[in-house]
Amino acid sequence: MPNNAPTNNKQAEISAALKERILILDGAMGTMIQDHKLEEEDYRGERFKDWHVLIKGNNDLLSLTKPDLITDIHRGFLSAGADIIETNTFNSTTISMEDYDMASLSHEINLESAKLARAICDEFTAKTPEKPRYVAGVLGPTSKTCSISPDVNDPGYRNVTFDKLVTAYIESTLALMEGGADLILIETIFDTLNAKAASFGVEEAFEQAGRKLPVMISGTITDASGRTLSGQTTEAFYNSIRHIKPISIGLNCALGPDLLRQYVEELSRVCETFTSVHPNAGLPNEFGEYDLEAGDMATEIIDWGKSGFINIVGGCCGTTPAHIRAFAKGLAGVKPRQLPELEVRMRLSGLEACNLN
Repeated sequence: MPNNAPTNNKQAEISAALKERILILDGAMGTMIQDHKLEEEDYRGERFKDWHVLIKGNNDLLSLTKPDLITDIHRGFLSAGADIIETNTFNSTTISMEDYDMASLSHEINLESAKLARAICDEFTAKTPEKPRYVAGVLGPTSKTCSISPDVNDPGYRNVTFDKLVTAYIESTLALMEGGADLILIETIFDTLNAKAASFGVEEAFEQAGRKLPVMISGTITDASGRTLSGQTTEAFYNSIRHIKPISIGLNCALGPDLLRQYVEELSRVCETFTSVHPNAGLPNEFGEYDLEAGDMATEIIDWGKSGFINIVGGCCGTTPAHIRAFAKGLAGVKPRQLPELEVRMRLSGLEACNLN
């Protein structure tokens, strides 16, 4: 069913900016939270001091229990040069919140997280109106997958349905919009069917809200095989979701910039819209930490920019304001990727791309 909701003027504004320069996305919220070494009582605060299950690690809940901390993290990335700030909502769908028996808080967490990001972005935009800052309402992949069985003894089993995913994404999207998001970012996609549920839910939310926002989509190449967890190559993934017509399609997480480069280049070649990328700061070490320093990572990122691969770039796991500052400084004045004119073909996909004349 076509979505006839009017498009928010942010689509035209952001598209114009992307044609002029490479926009800078922020870095890793989780990494910054971990640096504070919070304990169980920090997550609980007064409101959840008697909650019946452990909630340490529920980073999105901190938007309610430690909002000043989340705002300070946003402020750090904005001060470093970020144009786009991601809301602290990666795990805020009802499905992921079920892990803490907090599904009922999904709407509130999405709403308050968006409000926090909106307020600090407006503060920075007011200081430099020529450099508007944007809020990307984040929809994570959830903790479940539509395409793969979690039971090796029952390959046909699924622990979530497409419809349940859609319902969860509708609720989160509406709350993010209410809180002031400028864009919706569907990110860290390891299962394209989950992404299709997310995009369907987002479109339904737009219908219900009576307006549309630009949508960013970012998938994850999980290892050196060059495929998503559900088995698709970069081009196959692109073919699977291009009909959604997002403002950008990109890659994030799992790999550092050295290993991700060939897939960023491939996406740049096949993608008709703007491209985004926010890689990890290398691969995790034996302690689960990320060692790639800001300067070394920026060298790779700047090369991508000068090679004409990217329109939006930021950082995922392990990246800090220092990384984002190095990206912003190194890419200042570098021309953004120009959108290619691709021949009209029937572009299909399974695990591989199938492009027919």
